[in-house]
Amino acid sequence: MSTIIMILLISVLILVHEAGHFFAARFFKIKVDKFGIGLPVGPTLWEKQIGEVTLVIHAFLFGGYVSFPDDDKDSEIPQDSKDRLLNRPAWQRAIVFSAGVGANVICAFVLVLLTAFMWHNIPSGKFDIYVNDIVAPKEASVWTSGIQKGDKIQEINGSVIDTKYGLNLYALYSASYDGKVNPELVEKNYDRIKRLNHAFPRDEIIDKGLIVKLPNTDNEGKVFLNKNILNATALYKNKEVKISEKQIELREKIKNKTYIEGDGTFSLNDLAYAISDNIKPLDIKVFRNGKTVALKTVYSDKDGLIGITIDRKERLIPVTGIKSAITASYTYLYNETKSMLIVLKQLFTGKIPLKNMHGVVLITKIGGDIISQEGIFYGILLTAVISMNLAILNILPIPALDGGHLLFLVIEKIMGKPVDEELSNKIMTVFFAMLILLLVFVLGNDIYVLIQPYFAK
Repeated sequence: MSTIIMILLISVLILVHEAGHFFAARFFKIKVDKFGIGLPVGPTLWEKQIGEVTLVIHAFLFGGYVSFPDDDKDSEIPQDSKDRLLNRPAWQRAIVFSAGVGANVICAFVLVLLTAFMWHNIPSGKFDIYVNDIVAPKEASVWTSGIQKGDKIQEINGSVIDTKYGLNLYALYSASYDGKVNPELVEKNYDRIKRLNHAFPRDEIIDKGLIVKLPNTDNEGKVFLNKNILNATALYKNKEVKISEKQIELREKIKNKTYIEGDGTFSLNDLAYAISDNIKPLDIKVFRNGKTVALKTVYSDKDGLIGITIDRKERLIPVTGIKSAITASYTYLYNETKSMLIVLKQLFTGKIPLKNMHGVVLITKIGGDIISQEGIFYGILLTAVISMNLAILNILPIPALDGGHLLFLVIEKIMGKPVDEELSNKIMTVFFAMLILLLVFVLGNDIYVLIQPYFAK
């Protein structure tokens, strides 16, 4: 049921977007031929003529469009008729093209505002993270750290932990013996090894029976994550490089040893890489009984886990009246939109790989889970965020999107005449095909994420 509710909420956003185009066109008395739900790909599920407009529902439901006589080569409307969109002033066309985006922005704010009035709260995006239980193996460092059930995680490595996944990210990126090393640490460790073993060249394989002394080594150093990474709006990137399988095997052989005997398979350089892959400290502070308590150093395991279960409690902003509802709603939507723009920028600059790009199928699944676990208000707020996402994506100056039409209008104003219709149609067709391919690619990503856990079993 929660998934069905999420599908209905997303469908409302599509209707709102296309209704924005439709009512803007009708306000200027521009003829509209079709109002379509879904993309005109594959079979048509339902079609009905209502007045001068044909309502259409396509099998490919996630999308929509408003069709004008200009889009139909066989239209009986005269080429010079004012009923045609292209015969209207540029400012009217600009309003029609951007009305869908405007409708989504208004819809997003209204949804957040309604949530504020009905719930009397708005999420702050800040979380309190509490220790629920310790589930690590008995040899894990968390047992000797002094951590207790009910502790509130306050800081890790100097970073305030008040985001949903801040603790998880610190634990993940501080994984011990993860097969990755910092080249600068490798060089330091090589110098230490070389000082103890002058006779061996760096890359020369050490013969069987020869003894190599091992130095005391530093750990890999603390990981530091900035606010964008902790808010999951930026990816963590470091200078680490992977070590080879041979070096991983060597790493296991030399743990807690002061020397190693050559076996004809490794060099000093291999040893430098092997001893550089070790542990990354997590210095954690917790809040307990009204005081801040610094724990003894904790280390993640190789999977990036420290061995505790946690409870997350989001801090809510209370809504006490109309003014606070408007202010809280604006702040919430502003922060969410800012995060989306950061993610979008990283996607276009290649900092986020395309394999991490997902669409409406996975969003529907996630939204359904949120409604089921967190309640309908969180589902409505997610719908508002999706509405803003639609607005941002549609206003991009890409042909086949609303922003593409606006781009052609700008070119028209600069040139003093419309872009050649045949050329613009070809460009639109090419980009529409690319859009469909992108949708298929994103759909594949969504399906993979949904079915991957079953194959993992």
